[in-house]
Amino acid sequence: MKRRIKRGWQGISLALIIMVLIMGLQAVKPIQAKPPKVVDEIRGVWLTNVSSAVLYSPWGINRAIAQLSDLNFNTIYPVAWNRGVTFYPSDKAKEAIGRKQDLFLDTLSFREDTLEEIITLGHQQGLRVIPWFEYGFMAPKNSLLVKRHPSWLAQSRDGLPLQHHGKYGLEWLNPLHPEVQQLLIDLIVEVVTRYDVDGIQLDDHFSLPIELGYDPFTIWLYQQEHNGEIPPENYQNEQWMRWRAAKLTQVMKRIHDRVKEIKPDCIISLSPNPREFAYRNYLQNWLAWAEQGLIDELIIQVYRSGMETFLRDLPDPVIPQLQEKIPVAIGISTGTLRTPIALDLIEQQVQTVRDRAFDGFSFFYWESLWGYIAPESPQNRRQGLREIIAHES
Repeated sequence: MKRRIKRGWQGISLALIIMVLIMGLQAVKPIQAKPPKVVDEIRGVWLTNVSSAVLYSPWGINRAIAQLSDLNFNTIYPVAWNRGVTFYPSDKAKEAIGRKQDLFLDTLSFREDTLEEIITLGHQQGLRVIPWFEYGFMAPKNSLLVKRHPSWLAQSRDGLPLQHHGKYGLEWLNPLHPEVQQLLIDLIVEVVTRYDVDGIQLDDHFSLPIELGYDPFTIWLYQQEHNGEIPPENYQNEQWMRWRAAKLTQVMKRIHDRVKEIKPDCIISLSPNPREFAYRNYLQNWLAWAEQGLIDELIIQVYRSGMETFLRDLPDPVIPQLQEKIPVAIGISTGTLRTPIALDLIEQQVQTVRDRAFDGFSFFYWESLWGYIAPESPQNRRQGLREIIAHES
């Protein structure tokens, strides 16, 4: 017997209901987009603040971009949103969170706008600059964002948030909640409107872990579309998975339509996990997003510390058909600051990506490229990277 409960409006404000209706109307708005800029081969790198000081030193950004250009990279993905704060002075963040940007950046007297500096220097060096909304819907449990908006958190069946990345205490905002959606859309629109960016990027954290979806708002929303029924207790129920994944696709469409309305040639880049893993664990149906024309560039994260697992997780039969529409590249791990990956493994993975006719690669992340405690000396590592990345158009 199907379980039912009374439909209730408790905790659901009229404003939220109106926002849901407006979202449905916005989702069908047609947008005429121009084709995005393309490069012969994506040779990218992510710049993050996590385990990296590149954003905080007076010389860090200038040096990083000069080095990357010299080594023949053509794309950088600098962090714009991470752990519940922005990495540019944001009016929208100030309204929602009470802080206009990352606290450390806010104290730097030598840097007014980190993102503007990265864009200016990057374009001077001929690099595409695509700001990266890292961590997507994740935020620390002790962040101002979570403290101000506890009702925005997604919940598991036991009524609690789901913590990821253990000691960091990162919790998941509910991407189905209209106010959560609006915050991320506002931040993306702010970046696209204010800065001369080549695109914006979302990643594997623009998603919803499969265990989540049992918060009051999502239960209410599900009831509205299922005659009062509550969601299945089994979070792996196929219909329940499809419903939540479809809602996430609607958010992706809202972002796509809004960005293209403002700047039709702005690239919408996505860096997810491999397809089956992304859907089965995070309800991220990125194949549907690509097929619906919601993304212009796909960089699949295949972060593996050995060739056996890299080769196992690289193939996907849908890739050739996707490449007829958009470039599909591979994200390659270069390790961490403390545990950089050996250059010979990086070289093997890049060569495999090229041999299999992918459209390029991006390294995670800048700080570990140089590997001052790597097996190679800094000088040899830089020279090795130069040889790996060298590419004749």
